[in-house]
Amino acid sequence: MLIRLVGLVSIEHEAEPPRHLSSAQAQIAFARLVLERSAGTSRDQLADTLWPQGLPDTWASALRSVVSRVRSFVTSAHQRPGETPLVAQSGRYLLHLPGDALTDVETAEASVSEARQACREGAHSVALQLASGAVANLRGAFLPAHEGEWVNTTRERIEAVRLSALELSSASAAALGNSHHALRYADEAVRRAPFRESAHRCRMTAHAAAGNRADALRVYQQLRELLSDELGIEPAPSTQTLYLGLLREPDPAREAPRAVAPYGGLTSADPLLMRAYEPLLPPAA
Repeated sequence: MLIRLVGLVSIEHEAEPPRHLSSAQAQIAFARLVLERSAGTSRDQLADTLWPQGLPDTWASALRSVVSRVRSFVTSAHQRPGETPLVAQSGRYLLHLPGDALTDVETAEASVSEARQACREGAHSVALQLASGAVANLRGAFLPAHEGEWVNTTRERIEAVRLSALELSSASAAALGNSHHALRYADEAVRRAPFRESAHRCRMTAHAAAGNRADALRVYQQLRELLSDELGIEPAPSTQTLYLGLLREPDPAREAPRAVAPYGGLTSADPLLMRAYEPLLPPAA
């Protein structure tokens, strides 16, 4: 079973057509119940999520109606009459999913974590497969028609995973010499988070991996101007380190093509170039 919360909310079973949840309020309740299924969600928490601007006078009965829609959605035709995976217990709603149930959000988070480790170990093909899979799993928006503290916090969580997946995909593709995909992933990361320096570093590395050092240096100058004009700050030391390393690189137009080293630096690069990518990687155990 795969539960999709990003994009069109649905449940997918192998060899069965996806089942979609059309009610906007039921989608919100379902998403929170799924992501908090280990501990359950209190009735008040669920109500506050559904009506973040204030509870209606008839919120208790309205909440029961929403929960009933979710219960119908998650109850399989194979279950016995009266049996349901969504139960109320001690003022909390508990959703019991099958042991093989996966969600797009949690799967993407796990893939990004594994991709980081694979990248650290130099397994860039594996890292690219995992990270690009996470990007694909998170195509679309999370409950785009709704606002509220829980929805916005979860949206930020998903966007952080998406950005990490894009950056890891870019860095891994660059390490494999696939500069086209490296730049494509980096460009999307920059578009989504224009002030995120690690995304700009991915763009710099993607251009450098393609032998376009001038373009890589131009990315740095554009970032420097953006940060200065909008925030009044200079690029972070790690970004400056990457820039200085690129300045020391021989002109690729006069050199034979070089192999690409782990994390997007060139094989002849100063070790400072390599360390510039440490923010993308987890700390050593």
